[in-house]
Amino acid sequence: MATSNDIRKGLCIEFSNDIFKVIEFLHVKPGKGPAFVRTKLKSVTNGKVLDNTFSAGHKIEEVKVITRKFQYLYDDENGFHFMNNDDFSQLYLNKEMIENSNLMKAGEEVTIILKEADETPLSAELPQSVYLDVIEADPGVKGNTATNALKNAIVETGARVMVPLFIEPGDRIKVSTEDGSYLERVKE
Repeated sequence: MATSNDIRKGLCIEFSNDIFKVIEFLHVKPGKGPAFVRTKLKSVTNGKVLDNTFSAGHKIEEVKVITRKFQYLYDDENGFHFMNNDDFSQLYLNKEMIENSNLMKAGEEVTIILKEADETPLSAELPQSVYLDVIEADPGVKGNTATNALKNAIVETGARVMVPLFIEPGDRIKVSTEDGSYLERVKE
């Protein structure tokens, strides 16, 4: 059993009958009154984010987790199939367990968080960025380049990404998996 003083980024805790991961925290010691910890928690089962404040010394239930690298194989109507790179066992995850799953392509390496006690999968994390080929892009309007204008593009996974006007079909781009935004064009 841990206390609110042990809260750190990445810690998984059991809270409100669910497992949450701490994504932000701030220890606050006001001039008057007791200290507290302000946190932003993300559910590892459904992805919902909530803000919560723990008083100093509050008991929290820490959940031991392990992370493993898995290779994304394919998806079906219900979810995604992954293969463990070490022992080649396969694992299935529901679609709502992965954020920005439309940026995953076959063969991509993904980090899956498992509950240590029974190795139940809790969530999956994509790499910070991925490299994708542009399949289709709206035409750029000539003379509109002085502003930071963007246009729609469809990448090889089927995801829509807003890209600068100079991106054409066939270009390879780097995309952030956090928010699905364009980062840069990749020179071959």
